[in-house]
Amino acid sequence: YSSRDHGNLSRLRSSSLEVREREIREKGSEILREQLDAAKKELKLKDKECERLSQVRNQLEQELEELTASLFEEAHKMVHEANVKQAGAEKQLKEAQGKIDVLQAEVTALKTLVLTSTPSSPNRQLHPQLQSSGTRGAYKHVGGHIRNKSASGAFPSSIGKPEPSSVSIQPAAKEDREMDSVLYAEFLMWKENPSLERSSAFLSRIYREDIGPCLSFNRSELSQLVQSAVENNSLTIEPVAMSALPMVKASAIECGGPKKCALSGMSRLCRHRIKLGDKGSYYYISPSSRARITAVCNFFTYIRYIQQGLVRHDAEQMFWEVMRLRREMTVAKLGFYLTDQC
Repeated sequence: YSSRDHGNLSRLRSSSLEVREREIREKGSEILREQLDAAKKELKLKDKECERLSQVRNQLEQELEELTASLFEEAHKMVHEANVKQAGAEKQLKEAQGKIDVLQAEVTALKTLVLTSTPSSPNRQLHPQLQSSGTRGAYKHVGGHIRNKSASGAFPSSIGKPEPSSVSIQPAAKEDREMDSVLYAEFLMWKENPSLERSSAFLSRIYREDIGPCLSFNRSELSQLVQSAVENNSLTIEPVAMSALPMVKASAIECGGPKKCALSGMSRLCRHRIKLGDKGSYYYISPSSRARITAVCNFFTYIRYIQQGLVRHDAEQMFWEVMRLRREMTVAKLGFYLTDQC
């Protein structure tokens, strides 16, 4: 009887242990499920935070891109307006200098007339009341000086009432323009897929009519290197300190010098020099050569900005800006340039 009781007791103990183990496993599973749910909730919160930060980053990138494009457009507009104002100021300065020269000549001649007039022999140009009506305007011999009406017509006919100056400033003519349909069609076709390849009709024409002639110098090999550097955006132009060049080394003579343009081979005062890519050689260039290179660089800079999507103007405004840059290349090729920019 005791051995049977012992067996029953053992079975009861083992069953109670199994029950406890089952309860422990269930509690452990419940705890793990709760921890898993908490981890899932935390992961969802982090995902939402990451999504929010990604949206903020995209918005900042878009605003930065728009700000860059706006700054470029504003800078380009300011440069264009400054060039227009500078050209107008230079024209007014030349006209004013011409007027000053005429006035100085009038003052000098008037002083001469005053010095040749004495009480005993008055100068009849200064005293028209001494001339008879039949002799006014004819040649007069006064004090050894011969003057006629054409020479004295710009001077005052009387001391109290000077005549206006013979120099008049003509108003500047207003520039007008008319779009060429063929050029505009070529530009629109290029703008659909902008590229710097010459295969398009748009760039092929500009290379043929503007870029090629503008960068065609006497030294053809160096001209080709310059054009390649401009196309690759690896050309550097820097001013030369003239006082720092008392002597010229032999290596510099091969690349021109402070008084010889490396591109044209002509003797000119070179205030700038160029460097092609990573090459160590510098080439001295004249103001005219610099103006031609700069005009082509300006054109490439603008079409690169169009290609990168930084220009927000409409197609017609872009087209007229391209035409203006083409005109700058043509003008530079013909030898015109602004001296204070070169």
